[in-house]
Amino acid sequence: MGDVSVKSAPKKEGVGSMIVLGLVLAVYALVCCTVLALVNVFTAPRIRQNQERKVSEAMREFFPDSGLTFETVDDYKAPVVGAITVDEIYVAKKDGKIVGGAAQVTGPTYDQGSILIGMKTDGTVAGLKFLKLTDSPGFGLKANDATFKLPSGKTFYGQFEGKNARKSFEAGKNFDAISGATITSVAVSSLINEGTKNLFAYFDLKGVEK
Repeated sequence: MGDVSVKSAPKKEGVGSMIVLGLVLAVYALVCCTVLALVNVFTAPRIRQNQERKVSEAMREFFPDSGLTFETVDDYKAPVVGAITVDEIYVAKKDGKIVGGAAQVTGPTYDQGSILIGMKTDGTVAGLKFLKLTDSPGFGLKANDATFKLPSGKTFYGQFEGKNARKSFEAGKNFDAISGATITSVAVSSLINEGTKNLFAYFDLKGVEK
């Protein structure tokens, strides 16, 4: 009979090499976490400043009358409703009296959105501003697109201005949804409804005349 060659079994990884591999992965993870933390340290203040600038500009657009002052509310805590949060409430004052306010609201859209909804004390919507929207390009992002117009000729966000918020906004009833982006449209109305509801609650708390 001819020689029969016997293949040797593959050698198993040694315990030492596994430990080395684990240490290398741990070092990589530590470096990545450190880099992310440093990036956050340097970018967080700039992001916060940009957000504050957007809010300030929006408040001036919502309430353009001269002689107004704008303040952040610190004596009211909005309840959390599901995944929707009212992050901040701002008020516009003239001669010390509240003439309107705005609520910064964040929650799920098709992805995630954050809006600033302005409202006068009589319930009239003073304006809507997107602070963040990460929905699908060409569909959900139309909600924040100044070049996109509804059949009415208005932008999606512009159609809410001048409407009364005492009745909840419902797509197809008192506002127009975006064709092909119904989920975004309905979700934004939920953010608006939550924001205006808390503005009404705050006005009532402060005894503001309607």
